[in-house]
Amino acid sequence: MDISDVTPWTEKYRPKKLSEIVGQAEIVKSLSAYVKSKNMPHLLFAGPPGCGKTTATLCLARELYGDSTGECLLELNASDERGIEVVRGKIKDFARSVPMADVPFKLIFLDEADSLTSDAQSALRRTMELYVSATRFILGANYSSKIIEPIQSRCSVFRFTMLSGEEMARMATRIAEKEGLKIDEKAVSALLYVSEGDMRKLINALQGSALHGPHITEEGIYRFASRARPKEIVEMMQLALDGKFAEARKHLHTLMVSYGLSGEDVLIQMYRELDNVKMDERAKAVLLDRIGEYNFRVVEGANEIIQLEACLAQLGMIGKEKKA
Repeated sequence: MDISDVTPWTEKYRPKKLSEIVGQAEIVKSLSAYVKSKNMPHLLFAGPPGCGKTTATLCLARELYGDSTGECLLELNASDERGIEVVRGKIKDFARSVPMADVPFKLIFLDEADSLTSDAQSALRRTMELYVSATRFILGANYSSKIIEPIQSRCSVFRFTMLSGEEMARMATRIAEKEGLKIDEKAVSALLYVSEGDMRKLINALQGSALHGPHITEEGIYRFASRARPKEIVEMMQLALDGKFAEARKHLHTLMVSYGLSGEDVLIQMYRELDNVKMDERAKAVLLDRIGEYNFRVVEGANEIIQLEACLAQLGMIGKEKKA
């Protein structure tokens, strides 16, 4: 690998054109039509992290403005600048200035707009109305339900979906080829598991593992991403179900030390592996309820180790009821 290139791979391999975006064909088609007509409404991009909302915005701006993109696009992260002062100051000042391009409007991109306070959203609604002739807004949000209804009604809503495993696997293989890496088939599966449809997570995990050598293995992926192998989580849960609480508890401590897992990480992986544990559907429903309860306790600040061991104890009780 060329150590002189210090660009993060998430930026290095970010699509530069709308046509290069994967997994969002219908959205790309609509955005390309906006570029062709040089006209568009306010937009709301909603969807999970790492599915292409920011990339689509940058590609749209680049194709609209070309070399003038820097002067015609204002990009803000609403999670950092989320108060009403930002809407009344920076956003309003940019919105009412005249665009210096052959496109009759400028773009303001508010990433993580669902973090804006309700007062800021109310002020933003008025700004969107007043300066619509000179400025279009693109709001990026993980949860569109947190955007107030008056703003949603003023926007065309595009719902981005999680990327499929095939698309993400192709990206991992393409990056490995360009970077001169050898990647195992199991390592690709591990990348898909730890990334959960988030392309940023996949690329970061791949780059982190590549720092340890050109051969990308399953072990390296799980260790860098601080995730246990799925079979290790299943083994721990099965031990508890079989009444071997001490062994399951020891297994839990080993996993947390070896991979640096937090309590929430373990519970989320337990939830994901629920279908692979040998137990009937009723018992799975009971266990899912318990996992939800313990996850809430951990998030609220309870001791992680005590809560996880209590969860394993619940598994043991479920297993005992099954045998009775």
